[in-house]
Amino acid sequence: MSVIVTDTGFAPEDFTGTFVPLAANDAPAAALDLASDANPDALKDQLDGVEAIRIDFPSFADGRGFTIAAQLRRLGFAGRLRARGHVIADQYTMARRSGFDEVEISDELAARQPEDQWLFRADWKANDYQARMRG
Repeated sequence: MSVIVTDTGFAPEDFTGTFVPLAANDAPAAALDLASDANPDALKDQLDGVEAIRIDFPSFADGRGFTIAAQLRRLGFAGRLRARGHVIADQYTMARRSGFDEVEISDELAARQPEDQWLFRADWKANDYQARMRG
């Protein structure tokens, strides 16, 4: 099982589609799974009809997924964007700022980092150090 984290806290899975690995995708799919080393530019002509993209985080120290998310948003992807895997509560703000709508974590991680730790970072727009620096 897994837990979906949004700005309102922990939630059950509500996406009813099936995520298809990009490498196994011979035909257009409504939902794609991307590895942390995927090249978003290769998708720019394939984003029509894609409802959701889930990007893997194999380790909390691997930040490539944040870059992929930002690139997909710059390419015009407006669908659901989900980070999955080893994303920790401290990274939630960065996940939201880079373009993710939600984070999918394991039940084990949710037990180690309860909902209050994620909610502490849910007001990610108000805690923008760049805006404070501008003044």
